[in-house]
Amino acid sequence: MERFLGKYSSCLYATLRIIAGLMFALHGSQKLFAWPGGNASVPLASLMGFAGVIELVGGLLIAFGFLSSYAAFIASGEMAAAYFKAHAPQGALPLLNRGELAVLYCFLFLYIASIGSGGWSLDALMSRRR
Repeated sequence: MERFLGKYSSCLYATLRIIAGLMFALHGSQKLFAWPGGNASVPLASLMGFAGVIELVGGLLIAFGFLSSYAAFIASGEMAAAYFKAHAPQGALPLLNRGELAVLYCFLFLYIASIGSGGWSLDALMSRRR
């Protein structure tokens, strides 16, 4: 079967990386600053505070394409831990324990870790200047 969007794959991957990174960063800003939405920020010296830092900083690194492989690998591990700590005790199926977003982020970030920053990234920009 022919990939009818194959010629756009690098642009689509960059878009995926940017959008996923920004969405993940918003989860972190919600935990740390109660923005957007949210009632109160969590203490920085807590498990949720540490998760918020990973989400905010890691999401921005992924979105901007700077050290994306490392940031995505760490973010993937955080999402795996979040699933098993917060969701799996509620039941085995992600759809029923509300853990499908954690699972999806986990594997998306694992994929990004394997591919790297790609185009439209600070890493690509810095490698062109050398």
